[in-house]
Amino acid sequence: MKKACMMVIPLLITMAALFLFQGIFFIGVVPTASMEPTLPQGSIIIGTRFIGELTAGDIIVFKHDGKTLVKRIAAVEGEYAEGDVKVPSGCFYVLGDNRANSVDSRFWEDPFVKESDIIAKINS
Repeated sequence: MKKACMMVIPLLITMAALFLFQGIFFIGVVPTASMEPTLPQGSIIIGTRFIGELTAGDIIVFKHDGKTLVKRIAAVEGEYAEGDVKVPSGCFYVLGDNRANSVDSRFWEDPFVKESDIIAKINS
């Protein structure tokens, strides 16, 4: 009985950790210098997958062209970004904090991040 208990406890802890980081939390590494000085390249970040309402200024983790990126929301749906570009419904316009070293909405063919592509929100 004692031996079975010793095997079950680590298994339960592992399962709980997997559930927490697959379903509730996000843990990752900032891949580039685009968010410096706020988030230096190589920083470990923890975010939440329960995103809720997003506003300009929030930092998000999202998928874009097969890559996982970290950027700050500059404009939300209905707002104008970079002059006369209106953000469509369900989308966001994002920029890196280090504008001189960030490939972001300003440079993409489709400059918007869809809400469905967002993985997590970084609580800063």
